[in-house]
Amino acid sequence: MRPEILYPLFAEVTTLPGVGPRMAKLYGSLAGSRVLDLCWHLPSGIVDRRYAPKLANATAGRVATLTVRITAHEPPDIRGRPYRIHCSDDTGLLELVFFHAKGDYLRRVLPEGEERVVSGKLEVFQGRLQMTHPDQIGRLAELAAIKRVEPVYPLTAGLGQNPVTKAVRAALAQARELPNWLDPAHKARENWPDWLAALKSAHAPADAGDLSPLTPARRRLAYDELLANQLALALVRARQLQIRGRAFQGDGRLRAKAVAALPFSLTGSQEKAVAEILADMAEPLRMLRLLQGDVGSGKTLVAFLAMLNAVEAGAQAALMAPTEILARQHFKTLEPLAEATGVTLEILTGRDKGKGRTEKLARLADGETQLLVGTHALFQKDIAFQNLGLAVVDEQHRFGVHQRLGLGAKGQAVDMLVMTATPIPRTLMLTAYGDMENSRLTEKPAGRQPVDTRTLPLERLEEVEQAVGRALGGGNKVYWVCPLVSESENVDLAAAEARFADLQSRYGARVALVHGRMKAADKDTAMAAFAEGDVDLLVATTVIEVGVDVPAASVMVIEHAERFGLAQLHQLRGRIGRGRRQATCLLLYQAPLGETARARLEILRESDDGFRIAKEDLRLRGAGEILGTRQAGFPTFRLADLAVHGDLLAAARDDTKLILSKDADLTGPRGQALRVLLYLFERDAAVRLLRSG
Repeated sequence: MRPEILYPLFAEVTTLPGVGPRMAKLYGSLAGSRVLDLCWHLPSGIVDRRYAPKLANATAGRVATLTVRITAHEPPDIRGRPYRIHCSDDTGLLELVFFHAKGDYLRRVLPEGEERVVSGKLEVFQGRLQMTHPDQIGRLAELAAIKRVEPVYPLTAGLGQNPVTKAVRAALAQARELPNWLDPAHKARENWPDWLAALKSAHAPADAGDLSPLTPARRRLAYDELLANQLALALVRARQLQIRGRAFQGDGRLRAKAVAALPFSLTGSQEKAVAEILADMAEPLRMLRLLQGDVGSGKTLVAFLAMLNAVEAGAQAALMAPTEILARQHFKTLEPLAEATGVTLEILTGRDKGKGRTEKLARLADGETQLLVGTHALFQKDIAFQNLGLAVVDEQHRFGVHQRLGLGAKGQAVDMLVMTATPIPRTLMLTAYGDMENSRLTEKPAGRQPVDTRTLPLERLEEVEQAVGRALGGGNKVYWVCPLVSESENVDLAAAEARFADLQSRYGARVALVHGRMKAADKDTAMAAFAEGDVDLLVATTVIEVGVDVPAASVMVIEHAERFGLAQLHQLRGRIGRGRRQATCLLLYQAPLGETARARLEILRESDDGFRIAKEDLRLRGAGEILGTRQAGFPTFRLADLAVHGDLLAAARDDTKLILSKDADLTGPRGQALRVLLYLFERDAAVRLLRSG
C-alpha cells in the first residue's frame, strides 16, 4: 500500500484549482496526469522581472516591471489594428498594445484613472515606448509578487506559461516533508537540502546558474531518483538469489561437436563469455546474466553453446526473439549447428496453427524437442516444457525489469541469459541491468570487413540515386532508410512513402517498402522478398534496426542522418557488411549541420566500435534518447541526467549495497523511509518483493 503521506502527490491534476478535464489532457501530454508529475516538471529558463525603472529611464529591449496610471483606452478604429491603452507615471508615457483583444475585459483589468503594475518586454515604436501584451498585470499590492525572478517551464500546444506556472505552484503546495532516506553523513558532505526544500528550490531559480543540474537542490533530487532505481534493481536481484536454482554442468561433448562444425574459431571474448556463462550455470543459484555484444560480434553462437550445456545436463533450452522475422533468422543460423551436434531444434511462432502446432507442443512437452526458438508466444499458457533449464532472451531492451521476473516461470528455477546488440554505456547499463551479471563481446568474428562510411549533403541526392542504380546493377542489395512514415506538417523530412514512390518509378518491382505501421505479415513478406527474392532495394523506417540478416546487402543510405541518434545509426549500419563484398554506408544530412550533429556524424565516420559510439552518444545527447527512440525496459528519468550525474549513480549503487547489508528487509527507521522513496518513484513492485510486505 502506498503511504498516506504520498496520497496528495498521486492525486489527479484535476484536483488542482483551474484544471478541468480539458486542461488535464494537455497537462497529461506535457508532464503527466498527477500532481507529482507537475512537481517533477522543472523549469528550463527564467525571466527576471526585477528591473523596475521610472518610464523616463526605461531601456527598450528589456523585461521591465512598471507601476503606471491608466490614462485612456483607444479601441481600434479599423479592423485589424491593435487596441492601445495609454499609461503614464510622473516621468513619462507608455502605450500598452493588444491584438485581437476584448475591450470589456481590458477595461475591467486596466480601468482608466487607476494605478496598475504591468510586466513585459519594452519596445520603442515610432518614437513611443510601448509594451505589447504584458505578461503580467496586477494591482499595487501584487508588485512584490510580480517583481521577481520567474521560472519558465517547457510548454505544449494549448498551454501558456501563466497557467502552467500556477498549476505547478498549486502542485508544490500539496507536497509535504517526507522522512529522510539519505545517509546523514553523505547528505551533510554534499551540502544537500531536505527533500521538500530541494524540490521548492529547484522551482525557484534566482538566476540562470540555478537551472544547472549541478546545483545542490537538483543533484539531491537526481540522487533520490537514482537511489530508488538502484534499490529496486537490487531487491529484484536479491529475490532472484533467494530462489534456489539448479546446477547445469554438461560434459562438453555437444559443445565440442558444434565448435568443430564451425568454419572459424571463436574469438577471445566469445570464449571468455562462454566460460562465464558455464560457471554461472554450474552454480546452484539462478543465473541472470546479460550478454552484451556489438552488431555482428557473435552473440547467437555464445547463446547456442550455453543452450547445448543445458541439453548435456539433461534439460531443455529456449531462445526468444522480439519479432517473428528475427526468430526465423536465429533458427536458420542454428539449424546446421543443431544437425551437426545431433540435437532436435524446433521453431514456434504465431504463424504455427492447428495440427502442426499441437504436434510441436506435444514434442516439447515430452522432451523430444531439446531446443526451441520462438517469439514471446513461447510464454503463452498452453506451452509446456518437460524440463526447461535455460531461457535466452534476445534484444532484452524490449523487456522491462519486472518482466524478467516472470520469464522463467515455464520451468523450475530456470537460468536466464539475455542478449542485446545495443552497446550500452556503463552508467546507462547500471540503471537498466543493475540486477544482472554482465558478459561483453568486444571483438568482431574473422572475415567481417569494416563498413566504408561517408557523409553527403542532401543536395547530392540525385548522385546518390544514380550510385544506388550502379550498386543494383552490380548485384548488390540496398537499404534506404527514412526517418518518417508519412509527411509531417511540423518536420520537413522526406517520408518513406514518398521516397519509395520516387525509387519505384526508377527501379520498378525491385523496390519494396517496410515501415512500423504495416501489418506484421506484410512486413515479413517484404523482408523475406528482400532477403531471398526479387526485391533488391528496401525502403524502410528504423523498423529494420533489429532485423533480418541479408549477407547480399552491402549498401545503406540513411536520409536525414542528423535526426538519428548515434547508437541508432550504428545499429542500422550493422545491417550491412555481413557478406564478402565491401559495404558502404551513405549518411545524407540537411545542411547546415549543428555542432552536435556534426560531431555525431564525424564519430560514426571514424569508428565502428559500438561501445565507443554509445559512450559518445551519452555524452552528446544524454541518456533520455540514447537508443534513438525510447525503449520499454529502459528507465526514463525525470530528474537525473546520466551525462552529468554519473558520479551520483556510482554513489547510489554503493549506498544500496550498504543499505541491504544492514537492513535487507528495510524494516529499520531508514528502511521505512526508503520504502517511501520507492513508492515516490513508483517502484511499488520492488516493495512487494520484501518479505515483510
